[in-house]
Amino acid sequence: MFPENGKIWSNGKLIPWNDAKVHVMTHGLHYGSGIFEGIRVYDSPDGPMVFRLDDHLHRFYESAKVYQFHMPYSIETLKAATLEVVRENNFRNCYIRPVAFVGYGKLGVLPNRENIEVHIGSWEWGSYMGEEAITQGARVTITSWKKFHSQMFPVMAKATGQYLNSMLAVMDAKDRGFDEAVLLNEYGDIAEGSGENIFIVKNGKILTNPINASILAGITRDTILQVATDLGYPVEIGAMTVGQFMTSDEAFFTGTAAEVTPIREVDRREIGSNGHWPVTRHMQETYFRIVKGLEPRYRHWLTPVYK
Repeated sequence: MFPENGKIWSNGKLIPWNDAKVHVMTHGLHYGSGIFEGIRVYDSPDGPMVFRLDDHLHRFYESAKVYQFHMPYSIETLKAATLEVVRENNFRNCYIRPVAFVGYGKLGVLPNRENIEVHIGSWEWGSYMGEEAITQGARVTITSWKKFHSQMFPVMAKATGQYLNSMLAVMDAKDRGFDEAVLLNEYGDIAEGSGENIFIVKNGKILTNPINASILAGITRDTILQVATDLGYPVEIGAMTVGQFMTSDEAFFTGTAAEVTPIREVDRREIGSNGHWPVTRHMQETYFRIVKGLEPRYRHWLTPVYK
């Protein structure tokens, strides 16, 4: 549930949640001309911490650069605003959504790249696919919707309009009784979930696909790649076929919203053996220790909300 008695940072100032509005003729609403980020805050023994805030905001600005948005605020301003929003709403665990889009004033396809609105909201949000998926694994299907190629949209940008592709995929999955969709790319290989990167485990080796497999370069993906290497797991980046996915010993999603979620079934075919996913569990447990400030080695990834 949204905190309707809370505050949103809107174009430079904090305003009441219910006062955050845009005009129905706003360019971003009609054409999807926007970018966004998803960031999480976790409570720790030293108070609430934002996980990889600098990396998320850097990607936010990279997305703006791709779409040639002239951002009206610096990264440092938005960093301070993000922390202010969390403090103002008195959250200890929450999700943060920065969004920037072409505002009201002109409604041709060509956007006014100088007219950029920026807003930051936050709310308490549990496990993206539910606690059951975190503990028992998600049931997924390979959807008939394909992930778009980089010559169609810049896959490295986290842009609002691009997520219509993901929306179609997850609706297909939900309508057929699954928790999440897996999209293939133009080569017929595994791309990603509707909002998550994918890893598989085979014979103790961790495999994920490269950026040119039509995936968003996830920050949680990068976290798991670094942590897996630090823990001594063999890690390989390469194309993942449907056959490899179906016959993997383990598989899991990663993402800010999804965190580290095991994949239990693919099109009703069991992955692993009766919920026995030792590598996935190790990565999941380590990830939650990191974001909650219990692994000093990775403390540099955490930004305290209260200094």
